Amino acid sequence: MKISLVIPAYNEEKVIGPCLESVGKQGANAFVEIIVVDNASCDRTAHIASAFTRVKVVREARKGLSYARQRGLQEATGELLAFIDADTRLPSDWINMVRDVFARLPHVVCLSGPYSYYDGSLLLRVTLHLLWRTFAPVAYWLVGYMVVGGNFVVKTSAIRMVGGFNLDIPFYGEDTDIARRLSSVGRVLFRMRLHNYTSTRRFLKEGLLATCGKYAVNFLWPVLFHRPFTKSYYDVR
Repeated sequence: MKISLVIPAYNEEKVIGPCLESVGKQGANAFVEIIVVDNASCDRTAHIASAFTRVKVVREARKGLSYARQRGLQEATGELLAFIDADTRLPSDWINMVRDVFARLPHVVCLSGPYSYYDGSLLLRVTLHLLWRTFAPVAYWLVGYMVVGGNFVVKTSAIRMVGGFNLDIPFYGEDTDIARRLSSVGRVLFRMRLHNYTSTRRFLKEGLLATCGKYAVNFLWPVLFHRPFTKSYYDVR
């Protein structure tokens, strides 16, 4: 299946280069297209991204993660649509795991996995690793679906079937909202081994407990009430 990759980016000039370098290590034929959605940036994000071979930069002037993801969906031509964030980096075997799952399990409409972390103190990284390994499998087992917004792949036909991304959700809870709606048309699979690496910048800026609390409550609220609990968010750059 042809896979399109979408990377939303708002003022990500410091991290978009290493992100795209990790994408390139997946192999020349890993993605049918690589789309960087410049989400109203006012820095050199678009300039840096456009210097990479096979990268298409599109401008989305409406600032917000859901607007950026939706623009990527509109631009994409692949049968599968992969989403990562600009501050993430893909492990070398990431694309192989994606292909294997969708080849073996045709009833799966979406595949996601957790984060690992490439910066921050050793203590912070170990703590986050233990939190993911302790709570994510339990939450997935109880609810039946889970998506991490910066690390998932979805069948394009399925996400279009459920109406794409909810543009009323600016940040928190947008991934659980799409997971919940996708679960109505097929299986949403969460696998711990499909991880990618991301930064700890939000934990460093807002604190471990506060950040974990926001993510937890905004996972539960879309599940229980079909809307996020937190409506505002802070841009961490």
